[in-house]
Amino acid sequence: MAKQQSFADKAKGKKKVDFVMVKVVKSVKTDKGTFKFNEKFVKLPDLSKVTDIK
Repeated sequence: MAKQQSFADKAKGKKKVDFVMVKVVKSVKTDKGTFKFNEKFVKLPDLSKVTDIK
């Protein structure tokens, strides 16, 4: 049997990602005086919007 799909056909079928995933690390001071770090991933439309994250 012949190969039905080439690598070029596979690569052409993929769509471009229109967002950026950014890891946000936030520090929180506990009652004992120690720090905890909360991590989360945020989906942004553009990398220039990083300063707008709260």
